[in-house]
Amino acid sequence: MSLQPFTDDFADNSSEAGFQFTFFCANCKEGYKTNFIEAKSTQKGKFLETVGGFLGAAAQIAGKYNVGYGIDKVTDVISGTHEGMSPAWRKEYDAAFKQAQVEAKAHFYRCPKCTQWVCENCWNEQENLCVQCAPREAIEVAAGRAKKKAQDIAAKVAGTQVFTGNVDETKQTLCPECGKPAGSGKFCGNCGASIEFKKCPKCGGKNPAGTAFCGNCGEKLKK
Repeated sequence: MSLQPFTDDFADNSSEAGFQFTFFCANCKEGYKTNFIEAKSTQKGKFLETVGGFLGAAAQIAGKYNVGYGIDKVTDVISGTHEGMSPAWRKEYDAAFKQAQVEAKAHFYRCPKCTQWVCENCWNEQENLCVQCAPREAIEVAAGRAKKKAQDIAAKVAGTQVFTGNVDETKQTLCPECGKPAGSGKFCGNCGASIEFKKCPKCGGKNPAGTAFCGNCGEKLKK
């Protein structure tokens, strides 16, 4: 049997019961499965189990993973799976394959630049080229604007001050009354006691109330 498909990226889903094919887009690899054509002929003899199992596995792989076959591989597969089929079945297969191509071809475009067959979603109707050779202008502009907007937002955030505290005030003040962290106010956030700081006469450092010596230089503080 001599196969001459309009695209070599397709899968044969046919079985003893009938004929069906899946043709794949060269760009996105999405597949278009043709309508099932029931086989009218009846095969004489028992259908080879090994051949049927192989054909079923090939059809499952094509349906589950959208994997196409190259034309050389497809020819090998079909020639192998057609062994044991009746001449009437093979004749029906040839007619069904031609009909399937006419059906599928209506959903594909052949790019004049790269010569690839692509689906309707991957065809730029304004330029009459596939989207790989001629990306859609509106989509590219929208994608570029979105990317630039994200960059502008990041730059704006990077230049915005979000911390207004004093980086030098890193030590947590302990309340002289309850001994718990008092917070940053003038009064303890736990017990309400007044939080007073003693200024070191030597280095000017601030020390919590009740401290006998400066925590910065060790100078004895006045009571």
